Amino acid sequence: MTLAVLCGSTGNDLDPGTARRLADELTAALAAAGATTVAPVDGLDVAGQLREIARLAAGAAEPLLLCADNLVGHPSLLRTLATEPAGRSTALVVAQSGGDLREERGRLVLATEGTTRFLGAISIAPADLPILVAAAQAAEVSPEAGGATGLATTTAQRDTIDVLLRALLAAGLVPIATRVRLLHAERVHTPAELEAARAAVAAVDEDAALLRLAVKEKDDFFTTYAVSTWSPLVTKLCARLGLSPSEVTGISVLFAGAAALAFWQASRPALIAGAVLLFLGFVLDCVDGQLARYTRRFGAFGGWLDTMADRAKEYAVYAGLAAGAERAGLPYAWPLAITAIVLQTVRHMTDTWYGALHDEAAARQSVGTAGNTDAGGGVGARLSRASNRVQADTGSAAYWLKRIVVFPIGERWALIAVLAALTNGRVALAAVVGWGLLAAAYTLGLRSLRSISMRVGVLDTVDTSRHRDDGLLVRGVLGAAKVKAPLVCTAVAALAALGLVIGLLAGWVPGGTDWGRWASGDLRVELIRAGDASVWLVGTALLVLGAGLAARTRHAGPLDWLIPAGLRAAEYLMVVAVGLICAVPPPVVYLLLFVLALDHYDLTARMEKGAPDATAARARLGWDGRVVILVLGALGGVATVGELVLAAVVGGSFLSAAVSDWRSGGS
Repeated sequence: MTLAVLCGSTGNDLDPGTARRLADELTAALAAAGATTVAPVDGLDVAGQLREIARLAAGAAEPLLLCADNLVGHPSLLRTLATEPAGRSTALVVAQSGGDLREERGRLVLATEGTTRFLGAISIAPADLPILVAAAQAAEVSPEAGGATGLATTTAQRDTIDVLLRALLAAGLVPIATRVRLLHAERVHTPAELEAARAAVAAVDEDAALLRLAVKEKDDFFTTYAVSTWSPLVTKLCARLGLSPSEVTGISVLFAGAAALAFWQASRPALIAGAVLLFLGFVLDCVDGQLARYTRRFGAFGGWLDTMADRAKEYAVYAGLAAGAERAGLPYAWPLAITAIVLQTVRHMTDTWYGALHDEAAARQSVGTAGNTDAGGGVGARLSRASNRVQADTGSAAYWLKRIVVFPIGERWALIAVLAALTNGRVALAAVVGWGLLAAAYTLGLRSLRSISMRVGVLDTVDTSRHRDDGLLVRGVLGAAKVKAPLVCTAVAALAALGLVIGLLAGWVPGGTDWGRWASGDLRVELIRAGDASVWLVGTALLVLGAGLAARTRHAGPLDWLIPAGLRAAEYLMVVAVGLICAVPPPVVYLLLFVLALDHYDLTARMEKGAPDATAARARLGWDGRVVILVLGALGGVATVGELVLAAVVGGSFLSAAVSDWRSGGS
């Protein structure tokens, strides 16, 4: 359900009858977009309209769709606004040099020499309605807000919807940009403009345009040229068959699972078949999102399911490649798969929190506080400006190189498919690890410099302990210390765990299982030695747990967005270290890492997709508790059993919570 307000415009030369017919058309379009109530306020002056909008917003508990009464465009654009996937506020815009807006990661901020122009329609999410009330009240009385007593002289800036947008941005709203792209929309003021606008709308095949618009505007190189050129045909077929996006996601999981099984067989025909199945699974992975955008069938848990399925499919394929290589007698495959899953999960954690940091910077920039990544000097600011220039030069060699070097999912799956078909699973995994390390170094270095220039924090705006995945030990005991510098504590933990793993592999730490014996399957089943290995393991575990000493300190530093990724790295490396010291079979180590990764993706996917979290308060074992259990299992000589039990507990908790939340609030 959505409430819509049809805002009056000023300076129109349309005769009353024509203006009324246009308003009736917009009312019908708003109703088709999902508005159950359309409230016209065109009979009031600007101040009166603002007062009425504030009143309606104060009493609303549903999205509020605001639209100028002189907008002419395809009706589906209003539906697009009303069905924003994550339920965020969004505004209808068109790319235009010299506009007063600019996009920052798809979000709109004010700009003196912008590249985007507002078209007079905006949907306000329920969570942002208080901002709308305050902005409308401020715009009514404050010249500084661009309100009724301080209006500019141009027609567009006198319209209520424009005054309100500037007040909203000044109040801290950072709406998502909904661009018209292949469709058409404009505001008209004269009969000639109206006639031209209607002709422009009629000249576009709306359904064909919507099908093409279902493809992401800026996707990765492989996806753009090898998938999106023909995937809309599959999307159209799925729509005709009545498939839901989640059903397509399920089919893509089946394809990826079949690919993993084919890779496990390891024969040349099986590897080729696996490569084909993996490619087709990736096509369907693109189609589920396209189908959702084409049919406007979105749900928070649908987005969550898509994210979780992507990660589960990819990591199942890693396992299939490793098992197949082992089947073919090729050593080191499982260690490569373990390295790949650790590296990719930690990278994804940095992606999530850097994105959140960037959004927070854009929000603070909109209200004139810290966070302008383009202002000032310094390396980070210069990198930000250079990155924005490259991103604006769509299709150039630099643009595609920038998108390819970060090793996105399309490129990962293409690399795996080609190398698996032509060589073997071990080569494919080695390539994933090699390119992944390069991408990690590139993104981490540049993002760290840019985040310093933003001068904002992001972890202090959320439930820090939840996204750290702290358990009872940290929340109840270690966190009481309130040590400062949480990033330093986390970095020490991650580096200590990494150092232990490297020491075991290099032979610097006595008593461990060397990488070659671990990889070849020549494994021992014995108690951990009471000597040096135990000392090293316990000492490293204490350093890792030291990251919990700073848990209750405010995580507001410009680089503190790295903390969740650092904690994931420390925990996962401890799993690997115990596996090396106690000769835990590599598939068991991989299984535990797999379920830990899904549990951590669950946290971030819910945040990114706006999914409700009915189980946020459920008791979690936490990374700290799991590290303690790992060490105790190793010291007690039951490391393999301990890792299997941990996998069962974490996996069971994740699955039961997901099913419970799906039934209670999913769609």
